[in-house]
Amino acid sequence: MEKYELVEIRKHLGKTQKQLAQLLGVALKTIKSFEQGWRNIPAYIERQALFLLVANESLNKNNKHCWEIKKCPESIRQNCPAWELRMGQLCWFINGTICEGKVQKDWAAKMMICRKCKVFKSLLSNLNF
Repeated sequence: MEKYELVEIRKHLGKTQKQLAQLLGVALKTIKSFEQGWRNIPAYIERQALFLLVANESLNKNNKHCWEIKKCPESIRQNCPAWELRMGQLCWFINGTICEGKVQKDWAAKMMICRKCKVFKSLLSNLNF
């Protein structure tokens, strides 16, 4: 995650740096360091920030599930945790999902695919990234 993305998420949530720090369970100084680019934003912070954004913005809307949008065949869906848990709007958040025909090794590899995916992009359509 880039520093400007974290700033955009914080502003979209209507939170101060202090409030975001409390939500993410980190120190205010940590958020300032992330936003100014002094520290890299770790995967767990990226994941939590995106979750808060999507939960706030999209989960109450009638968005389609990922398997509907991507037209996944039943053989893929039955082995995918997003389908099993009925969390098609949080497919990007759940490890072990079957995207591009296989389970991704880690969060970074998964997010490279998710950031290009129309399901993920639709959830973030109100932001500038």
